[in-house]
Amino acid sequence: MQSYTKAKFITSAASKSQFIATDKPIIAVCGKSNVGKSSFINMLAGQKKLAKVSQEPGRTRLVNYFDFGDFVLADLPGYGYARVSKSEKEKWAQLLDDFFAAENHVEHVFALCDIRHEPTADDKIMVNYLYTLLMPFTVIATKADKLSRAQLARSVTMLSTAYTCGKDAIIPTSAKTRFGFERVVEEINKVVERHDNGSV
Repeated sequence: MQSYTKAKFITSAASKSQFIATDKPIIAVCGKSNVGKSSFINMLAGQKKLAKVSQEPGRTRLVNYFDFGDFVLADLPGYGYARVSKSEKEKWAQLLDDFFAAENHVEHVFALCDIRHEPTADDKIMVNYLYTLLMPFTVIATKADKLSRAQLARSVTMLSTAYTCGKDAIIPTSAKTRFGFERVVEEINKVVERHDNGSV
């Protein structure tokens, strides 16, 4: 089984001048505050503290880069936290615009959502934004351990309808049980392979 236990933190970027340049493919991770982005990254890395898990939503206000060997993972600022000021939200939106506009080899996005709930308006805006950019993405439906197998199937159907994407573009995951890890790795391997083939 693929292992990313040697994954390490690279740097944080607060503006486009700080975005890193790399020959590796970049996979971005996005999602609303407290959806479990840090827990997902730690699950992927097989480490407990690679990405800091905050008890207070909305704390990640930077693009955090991690080296996973074959690819670089970029953890984007969480969105949709009500207690953040309008000006702060505008800064985050500008940072995202700059990030995806930069020539930094972003080749795929993992869009996280809570599998137990309908996508929020902010979730849908984010995915529609990715559609507008023609950016390939996979929906990572977190906290799958909270649901039964039957409930999982219904939730995947619900998310497929809400995001107007195929069910195969949705991967239920659990950071606690590592459920879905293999499917996520398969998706990563496809991204890396496409990048390598395009680089020849």
